[in-house]
Amino acid sequence: MSVTPRIDGDIQTAVQDELEWVPEVDADGIGVAVEDGAVSLFGEVDSYAERVAAAKAALRVRGVNAVVNNLSVHPKSSSPVTETDVAKEVKRALRSASAVPDTVKAEIQGHHLTLSGEVEWDYQRQAAKRAVRQLRGVYLVDNEVTLKERPSADDTEQRITEAITRNAQLDAKAIHVSVDGTTVTLTGTVHSWAERQQANSAAWASPHVMDVTNQLVVTPW
Repeated sequence: MSVTPRIDGDIQTAVQDELEWVPEVDADGIGVAVEDGAVSLFGEVDSYAERVAAAKAALRVRGVNAVVNNLSVHPKSSSPVTETDVAKEVKRALRSASAVPDTVKAEIQGHHLTLSGEVEWDYQRQAAKRAVRQLRGVYLVDNEVTLKERPSADDTEQRITEAITRNAQLDAKAIHVSVDGTTVTLTGTVHSWAERQQANSAAWASPHVMDVTNQLVVTPW
């Protein structure tokens, strides 16, 4: 008899408990389904920030190897937020974020926000999304910010591998790095989604990388 349903049931309960535990998430409106460690979230939340927080909470749970976020944003507040209001808040947030350069622009259609422009580093691209996802009236964020062209280097694979080895959270022996020009592919296994993200960040930190394909598989202890 397969034990997968029992394992998935344990994961489902743990995810529900974690959603209940996180103060920025109202778990009452969130449904959780699990299949082979992949979690699907469905239902309604009050803001895009809550949608993001719910996905992060699920990814923290041991045994979760992926999250499909089907939560939709439906604010409970009766006070309407216009497109002009959103545009003003987005502009203010981007300009006040120290890690976001002036090259990042935002296009607003209703409550759907698209970020565009060109930056030097991936952390700047991520900072732009973090700056706007907490804003009232933003229901969805598409991050289309790109990196400036950068040259390849012969020692990129070695230097990324060394960075992963230095990271106390990672088992470097289980992670393989391959480089093709300015594209890095990560393969192998990690024990949590947080470790997967740590390896991803190590690869993006290289000044000779423009794309990272993260194929690391989460296999719990």
